[in-house]
Amino acid sequence: MDYSSDPLPGRESRLLIPGLAPLYRVFHQLYWPLIRVTVGGTLLAHGINKLMGPGVSGVAGSMTRVGIEPAIVAAAVVILLETVGAVCIILGLFTRFFAAAISIELAVITFAAHFPNGWGWTSARGGWEYPFLWGLIFFAIAMRGGGPMSLDRKIGHEL
Repeated sequence: MDYSSDPLPGRESRLLIPGLAPLYRVFHQLYWPLIRVTVGGTLLAHGINKLMGPGVSGVAGSMTRVGIEPAIVAAAVVILLETVGAVCIILGLFTRFFAAAISIELAVITFAAHFPNGWGWTSARGGWEYPFLWGLIFFAIAMRGGGPMSLDRKIGHEL
């Protein structure tokens, strides 16, 4: 059985520990949902914090400070992506659409808000390392789609 996600037919990954082949079979089906649940859940926590904390007007104030306008619309979109979009990523529903939109959001966060602070996330005011990493992960999800254990696959349509 081919355990790789390599789209080239006939290429098979070599198992790191061949004796664990049954375990690889199980995890081959679970790794992509695990990635979706992990990054979607992390993003959902950020969205809930924004929604229950500063709300749309508070997030809009932060956006105005870095020059993003119309800030109120952008804040509403960010909160929507980080709540509804995150839940959809977790479920694998409209995965490509939401992952692409979230990766665009994270590109804006990376370059508009954090790029002037330098690379390291631990630098004062947070650098661009962390949002850039998360943006690339969501970009990869947008390219790959929901995977075999997703609602997209169940409904037979990957947006």
